[in-house]
Amino acid sequence: MSAHCQVTGRAPGFGKTVSHSHRRTSRRWDPNIQRKTYFAPSLGRRVTLTVSAKGIKVIDRDGIDAVLARLRSRGERI
Repeated sequence: MSAHCQVTGRAPGFGKTVSHSHRRTSRRWDPNIQRKTYFAPSLGRRVTLTVSAKGIKVIDRDGIDAVLARLRSRGERI
């Protein structure tokens, strides 16, 4: 599963870890990605989305039908 949120578009951040001796090594900050299944009344079926914790809050705030309409307008397959 890729670390990419379907709702908010959050993706991993990249950077360096700097040690006490100032050596630098690459690292990545992954968003908190979850696979969640929602029932969409407009579609009459369940929909599984890959969402971040922030994306779950957006779905709670706006409703699953509004979020799915946004995803469809972006051309994302549901």
